[in-house]
Amino acid sequence: MPNLTITTDEETLRWARIEAAKQNTSVSKLVGEMLAEQRRKSDEYDQAMEDFLAREPWLLPADPPREDGRRWPTREEIYDRPVLRK
Repeated sequence: MPNLTITTDEETLRWARIEAAKQNTSVSKLVGEMLAEQRRKSDEYDQAMEDFLAREPWLLPADPPREDGRRWPTREEIYDRPVLRK
């Protein structure tokens, strides 16, 4: 298996040693597992995004009907009011 050298600060290295000890593993194996998990998450995200973008677009109708049958006001009707002209 190939080796990888990383550079980090003392506090992070201390944390990694403690975490590795908690999991009864080496720092090297802990970091390797963390990288593998990040790769899996990235692959899952990329696949989900690819699946999403492959779907047909879904659009709402321009004017969905109201329950009482009346039409919706236009944008101009909503914002063309004396109170908003001040």
